[in-house]
Amino acid sequence: MPDLPDLDWSDLQLPDVPLPDLPMLDLWGGPAHWAILATLLAALAGLGLTGRSNRLGAWVGVGGALTAVVATLWQLYTLTQIRGSERELGTIGGLALGELEAPLRLLVSWPTALVAVTVAAVALVVQGYARWYLWYDPRYRPFAATVSLFTAAMLLVVHSDDLLLTLVGWEVMGWCSYLLIGHQSTRSAAARAAGKALLVTRTADIGFVLGIVALATGAGTTRTTEVVAHWSDVGASPTLTTALCLLVVGVAGKSALFPFQDWLPDAMEGPTPASALIHAATMVAAGTVVLAQLFDLLVLSGTARTLLAVLACVTMIGAAVLAFAQADLKRLLAWSTVSQVALMLAVLAAATTVTGPDAALQHLVAHAWFKALLFLTTGWLGVLVGGTAMAVVTSGARRYRVLRHRFGWGLLALAGVPPFVGFFSKELILGTAEAGSAGAGGMASVLVLASVGASAPLTAAYCMRAWLVLNRPTAIQGHAAAYHPGPVDRIDDFFDEPQIVQEAEGVERAEAAISSSARMGTSFLMLMTVLGGLVLLLPVWGPQVHLDLQLTLATLLLMAVSALLVRLAAGGVRTRDAAARIPAAASLAAERGLYADTAYRALVATPVLALARAVAWFDDQVLDAWVRGAGVGARLLGRVGDLTSPRRATPALALVLAGVVVLAGIGVMVP
Repeated sequence: MPDLPDLDWSDLQLPDVPLPDLPMLDLWGGPAHWAILATLLAALAGLGLTGRSNRLGAWVGVGGALTAVVATLWQLYTLTQIRGSERELGTIGGLALGELEAPLRLLVSWPTALVAVTVAAVALVVQGYARWYLWYDPRYRPFAATVSLFTAAMLLVVHSDDLLLTLVGWEVMGWCSYLLIGHQSTRSAAARAAGKALLVTRTADIGFVLGIVALATGAGTTRTTEVVAHWSDVGASPTLTTALCLLVVGVAGKSALFPFQDWLPDAMEGPTPASALIHAATMVAAGTVVLAQLFDLLVLSGTARTLLAVLACVTMIGAAVLAFAQADLKRLLAWSTVSQVALMLAVLAAATTVTGPDAALQHLVAHAWFKALLFLTTGWLGVLVGGTAMAVVTSGARRYRVLRHRFGWGLLALAGVPPFVGFFSKELILGTAEAGSAGAGGMASVLVLASVGASAPLTAAYCMRAWLVLNRPTAIQGHAAAYHPGPVDRIDDFFDEPQIVQEAEGVERAEAAISSSARMGTSFLMLMTVLGGLVLLLPVWGPQVHLDLQLTLATLLLMAVSALLVRLAAGGVRTRDAAARIPAAASLAAERGLYADTAYRALVATPVLALARAVAWFDDQVLDAWVRGAGVGARLLGRVGDLTSPRRATPALALVLAGVVVLAGIGVMVP
């Protein structure tokens, strides 16, 4: 292969378009305050002020998200009007925690501002979509309020410059995910999935809390920038390594990395809008934001970087393999999310101080657009066909042509095909990992580079599988091909073409089944899936990496070969599902997450329950036995005394009593 030049994206010149000289409104607080407070107040109002009106609850939820979008967009403009690339903001003032300072401040930079816009925009689309999807749900108002609270918590984490505020947003998101996943709590599967998500993430959160405590107490403050400055001056140390490893464990739980990966696919029991919000722009992506804020400390600890790289790479490859074998489209997308979030976190382990952490945030933004599009489109199709199982959604993109581009563009972006947004973010990840492996990244960067290269064809494989199932010719088209294998003279009349009539009816039915606001939201996501790459190429991100054109072409070639092999495997299968070639035992194991639940019970639940029973037995039979024994001993001693004491009065006692009576009489008679 001839030597091809490297692409230097740092030379990218965008047109110099002068921004309009808009007035800076003198409002209370900053845009970050308004974005967080708008969604927080919408949550409170949705629970307390809407009564029984679904319509009012919808307006409150959508209005709060729309205010957050406007505030985050205004925040981008304010960044262009100040010197430097960051803006510091206060909140309610510092807290007095003894020797520990807790200033509770916010920090806005270009990367976090772009992430905030993405979070607010996805939340707005989800709120508009949920207004249609759950309109007749009697618990729609609590759902909309929980979505608003979820959004506020994620925006707080994105803007936080204080570990205490980060922890507040982190924990609130955990509780909101529990409520959203278990929205249909009357279904045992939904209740179990919600409880599982809460238990798994809360178990991992122990490490997250301990890591934050170690960092804050060592620095004497909870302010993130000061914590980073303090530990950077101290340098690598056992305390810093331990704290960062604990944080990595906490992030692994929230982001569904191995060994905590199994809760996220089960979270599909929640309504589709909740799945889109959790998977696209909140919860699972929060760990990426937190580690990006602490990136300068992460690069100081080779142990923490290696731990993160191993967990992320194992998850990235394993989840991509499991996604291919799922029998439900939503679970396929769920395992895809597990793999893509691992990709975000892996690049943080591979990055160096030269490249910076922005590639992870860029993929977070890209993933939010196309994954929200895929989930919401899947929910739309599920309403039309009555479910999301692969056997049910077969030919969905053919029968309902209005969904065709939404599914097609979303899957192409997920696979990383140019010119869709996923291509740019994944190439930036590849470039960052390559730069790290060639520089000071060490073995972690090499491991990440190899895993990213291996996951690319796997992602293309399950995307191709999903597309072949969704785009399978309908029964009418199959019959037409069977009975008319050759060219047939046909009158060019619209109503003489059954296929065209069927497609027109499908489009009409699909558009009639969804509200205009929900359809417009998916159209916006589709637009950003195509044009979102322009956001990733803005010069406001960190140091631009040098992309190797040969590596890019090799990756695209592997993806094309993988997709072709899936297409060949689907040939001869009636449903065009290549996963039908997988042996039944392997397919069942993949659908059950390689029996992770069984492992959880054997390695965690059973020992913990056994320990609890042992402690209860020790408390009852040993500790309480002393108390019970003291009572029994006292009763026995009393019985012995009763038996050994005479029951008749002795003469001496009779004389004493007589003397008492005589003395009493003398005392009465003598004046």
